[in-house]
Amino acid sequence: MRSLLSYLVLAFVSVVAAISTTGDRLLVILDDVADKANYSKFLGDLETRGFKIAFETPKSESLSLFHLGEKAYDHVIFFPTKIKGLGPNLTPNILLQFLNSKGNILLTLSSETTAPTAIVSLLDQLEIQLPADRTGLVVDHFNYDSANAAEKHDVLLLPTPKSIRPDVKNYFGAGAAKDEVLAFPRGVGAALGPGELLSPILRAPSTAYIYNPKEQGEVVDDLFGAGEQLALVSTFQSRNSARFTLVGSAEMLQDAWFDAKVKTVDGKAAKTFNRNFATQVSGWTFQEIGVLRVNWIEHHLNEAGASNESNPELYRINNDVTYSISLSEYSWAGWSAFKVPAKDELQLEFSMLSPFHRLPLALDTAKSSPEASAYTVSFRIPDQHGIFNFKVNYKRPFLTNIEEKNTVSVRHMAHDEWPRSFVISGAWPWIAGIAATVTGWLGFCALWMYSAPVGKKAGIKKTQ
Repeated sequence: MRSLLSYLVLAFVSVVAAISTTGDRLLVILDDVADKANYSKFLGDLETRGFKIAFETPKSESLSLFHLGEKAYDHVIFFPTKIKGLGPNLTPNILLQFLNSKGNILLTLSSETTAPTAIVSLLDQLEIQLPADRTGLVVDHFNYDSANAAEKHDVLLLPTPKSIRPDVKNYFGAGAAKDEVLAFPRGVGAALGPGELLSPILRAPSTAYIYNPKEQGEVVDDLFGAGEQLALVSTFQSRNSARFTLVGSAEMLQDAWFDAKVKTVDGKAAKTFNRNFATQVSGWTFQEIGVLRVNWIEHHLNEAGASNESNPELYRINNDVTYSISLSEYSWAGWSAFKVPAKDELQLEFSMLSPFHRLPLALDTAKSSPEASAYTVSFRIPDQHGIFNFKVNYKRPFLTNIEEKNTVSVRHMAHDEWPRSFVISGAWPWIAGIAATVTGWLGFCALWMYSAPVGKKAGIKKTQ
């Protein structure tokens, strides 16, 4: 029943014209254009989702990712090639420029071919390392397909991907049945650096390792990697939200492994999840899922009797304000309200050089709709004048980045905005002293002015 449900989900996804948010121009680079027959189902699913696919070889003279300074394609797929160099039109700098221009790249490798030097240089820039000989074969003697790799153990059977963190949505294993596994045939493993922009989708089991089949008869002194050190499928999302995905086995995207019948080590029959996985990985890479959009931002005074104008440029210290932001998430066919995971928070920073406030934004159901969700928070501006920023910086794995900043000025209190002294209880003794002094002075003046002068006594005239 679960398997039927997964097929229905896949059929629904294929029927819906899922258009990428960044464009539909897709370039596929192969060693030979005729090799596309091996990936007919994968490429057919992409065409069904609305992509306009162009096929080129690295040797093609007309191949160019840019035209008149603009991107000629929105997405690129690299299938394995036996060519050591990809030529002047696919240098590492051009590929990085393509990513910096918000282009998306899906790169596949194979243990049967050596990765071109341009690809290795690009991966180094992204903190992804391949073995020194630019190839390798991942094997596992405890998790392999006993029907197709009974001797070499080079077809790994892996569980479907799970969420990497409790606060991160699972975009790559949704809809998988219990009896479905991922077949990873004759693939290459990579080592990921500590970069915060890298996220693994699929890691090797603890019993797997990588070696060079050409050195099978020799003793391997230094192992490149083993177990979870090896990333079989990994992603990189740049700060401009351009996406790069490395798939260590191009063969897992071929027709032969889509919905194939495999057997585990203990002889149990299983179905492959490869077709659904390929749809989800390509959909994420080409920004058909996991895309966030800011619909509107509003901040205003939250005080009785104030005008409460939307998005003013000037506030006063100790003002009560309200900040709201509306977010939507794109998933396959359209936009829907984005819901922050239960163990995560969407936060607002009110900062000058450093945050004065860092507050969680709460869902505002009154301003939300099925297409957009609004998050809001109210707070008091600190007792500090200057230039401040309302800043929302939300960066999570597998979601496009949100970094919104609205700058406002905060002024000090005007001379007629301070509370009157008679309202402040601490000033009452001083006010009483002033009143006593004024009253005493006025009494003295009245007594002086209205008191009769003392009369003079009649004096005796002196005679000589």
